[in-house]
Amino acid sequence: MNTTTRYVKFDWFTILLYVLLVGFGWINIYSASLDDSAVGFFDFTQVYAKQLLWIGLSIIIITFVLAIDSKFYERFSSIIYLASILSLLGLFVLGKNINGATSWYAFGSMSLQPSEFAKAATALALGKYISDIQTNMKEFGHQIRAFLIIAIPALIIIPQPDPGSALVYAAFIFPMYREGLHFVFLLFGFFAAALFVGTLLLGVPGMAIAIVLTALLIYFYKRRKKKTRWIPYAIVVATCIGFTLSVNYVFNNVFEQRHRDRFNIVLGKEADTKGIGYNTNQSEIAIGSGGWTGKGWTQGTQTKGNFVPEQQTDYIFTTVGEEWGFVGAMVVVLLFVFLIVRLIILAERQKSQFSRVYGYSVASIIFIHFAVNIGMVTGLLPTVGIPLPFFSYGGSGLWGFTILLFIFVRLDGSNYYYT
Repeated sequence: MNTTTRYVKFDWFTILLYVLLVGFGWINIYSASLDDSAVGFFDFTQVYAKQLLWIGLSIIIITFVLAIDSKFYERFSSIIYLASILSLLGLFVLGKNINGATSWYAFGSMSLQPSEFAKAATALALGKYISDIQTNMKEFGHQIRAFLIIAIPALIIIPQPDPGSALVYAAFIFPMYREGLHFVFLLFGFFAAALFVGTLLLGVPGMAIAIVLTALLIYFYKRRKKKTRWIPYAIVVATCIGFTLSVNYVFNNVFEQRHRDRFNIVLGKEADTKGIGYNTNQSEIAIGSGGWTGKGWTQGTQTKGNFVPEQQTDYIFTTVGEEWGFVGAMVVVLLFVFLIVRLIILAERQKSQFSRVYGYSVASIIFIHFAVNIGMVTGLLPTVGIPLPFFSYGGSGLWGFTILLFIFVRLDGSNYYYT
């Protein structure tokens, strides 16, 4: 009698990309944090030595994650999600304030940021919910429940305050879209962002005029081809103008001053190269000075001069641009592109909807982190404090992304059978 047995086969290309990113990240952390007081690779008073320790512990985490049966992650996803929510709520009582945000638990000299692990927990919970309802995301009730799963951790993170980490939860719109969420939700998100930025640039009167003129052009263009009702256009115009009226209130009362300053600098409304815009300005100078091939490892003058404070964290890409040049920067970009594309390919071949949703969530989270961080460092986006996955210094970030990725490697590895 023939029997079918399941066996595990891990995707080694994904694992290789992880190793390359973590390894190249450490090389740049070493360069960004190296100073004359260092006595060797294992001098744990140095940032690069601490990161080496986090990398070593990541190997233990990977072994543990891959050793667990893949069914565990689906079966206990709700409990994992609930635990992550409680860990986020606990920060308001037991959290440690670092750089103005109460986002860490302190254990002696070590700090742990639960929001880095909550992303994997939310991805598991979303995958579990969508797979349990055994349908697509076109039903309104299902959409509301799915959005609540995503919104709860984000709303807890915002008042810490940590808007950068909360922003990442927008990534979950992409796996929901893959499972049937209407395209209008994606369009609405992009359109709302455009209205927000446009209102900051043009002001409410200027944006209102632009909205009305755009609506009139579309209306009369369509009316030439067929009879078109004006009422829907009027409703859309009124809604958009109403949204623009709320922009200034949100900008002035919800955002903190440092966030307002960063938006104003990116939008060209302020030029503050010595204050809030100092990091971004110095980062652009450093990346531009790298030229095509860079100044050489540990030879970056901007990096060695500490012109970008805490460069080994959110601004680590600055070191890549200065010391490895355009070529090195493109290698990093391509590694991330290969990883994201590979994750999408793996997600599409999953036999279970739970694994597919989780895979798309992983790809989307990494994409948002990658795109926003690179945009932030190059001055295209405001500084919001989002690390570069697997690259930036920090144990919580590295472990959080490692767990996020290798849960999917484990889920994908269970897709294989032999007879």
